[in-house]
Amino acid sequence: MNWIRVHLMMQLDSFALDAAFSAPPVGVTALFGPSGSGKTTLLRCIAGLERAQGWLRVHGEPWQDEKTFMPVHMRPLGYVFQEASLFPHLSVRANLEYGLKRIPLSERKVPLEQVVEWLGLSRLIDRKNPALLSGGERQRVAIGRALLTSPRILLMDEPLSALDSNSKQEILPYLERLHRELNIPMLYVSHAMDEVTRLADHLVLLDKGKVLASGALGETLARLDLPTAHFDDAGAVIEAAVAQQDEKYHLTRLDFAGGFLWAGKVDQPFGTRVRARVLARDVSIATQAPQGSSINNILNARIEEILDEGPDKVIVRMKVGDSQTLLSRITRRSRDHLCLVAGMYVCAQVKSVALMA
Repeated sequence: MNWIRVHLMMQLDSFALDAAFSAPPVGVTALFGPSGSGKTTLLRCIAGLERAQGWLRVHGEPWQDEKTFMPVHMRPLGYVFQEASLFPHLSVRANLEYGLKRIPLSERKVPLEQVVEWLGLSRLIDRKNPALLSGGERQRVAIGRALLTSPRILLMDEPLSALDSNSKQEILPYLERLHRELNIPMLYVSHAMDEVTRLADHLVLLDKGKVLASGALGETLARLDLPTAHFDDAGAVIEAAVAQQDEKYHLTRLDFAGGFLWAGKVDQPFGTRVRARVLARDVSIATQAPQGSSINNILNARIEEILDEGPDKVIVRMKVGDSQTLLSRITRRSRDHLCLVAGMYVCAQVKSVALMA
């Protein structure tokens, strides 16, 4: 399968973009970084809305190189902006059909009925005035309009940034469903770690116009040489499956490669895939299996790396099983008192598990 391959450069006054990365042909790739890192500029260059130097190949097709520059109207993409930007004079149905009508009948791959189902638009589709929709509803219509162009790639520029907290929580399950259902890649711009850990499979970390790292989400977040491992909310993302229900204590066991975790009740059938997050500040370390502990989740782990974080803290990267990584933030005193070093086998005590999706 052909990956999306990008190397784009441009100069905007004092800001220079020089970004190179590859993204998988399916799933969600997050372009993540602080404000001003170049995320939106890079996305606009990929869309052809900004003219940059360099090259871009999507599914093996050159959209831009030294001989080619495909104009934006010829690029088979859908673009969702921060603001929904619906046509105010058109009904919800007409806004959706605007995307559909841009594509010849023979090339339409996504039917209107399917998009309405995916995005929960059935009770909205006959609304005459889109201005009366909530922010989350408007953005769902905008996403539907983009999907109905039958794009080969979907670009989303901080689609939740203009929404309040309630609207964000309303729309996230629909984005998760698109993640499951769509067989096209999504490039998703965000500076919100909770969105990235909930939705993304692949992470492109940007700073000052350059790509610091690009790779699978869990592996990249666990790299101690990157700033994301040193955020206050640094942690590990765990893909797991519902394996057991403890009705008495309202808990669910989540199995993953290398172990299992008990979390708050998940009302889903056995085998359902879920995503959980374990923050580094919620993981402590013991050199022996603790006895009489109130902590439900104790995992056998091997220390891979320890890095100082200022005068009083260290961050520890551990491997659970063959593939799952955990981070733990502890004091330097604890590190020295326990004589922790790379290669040592320990018990990771997980105090809290957050279900992301």
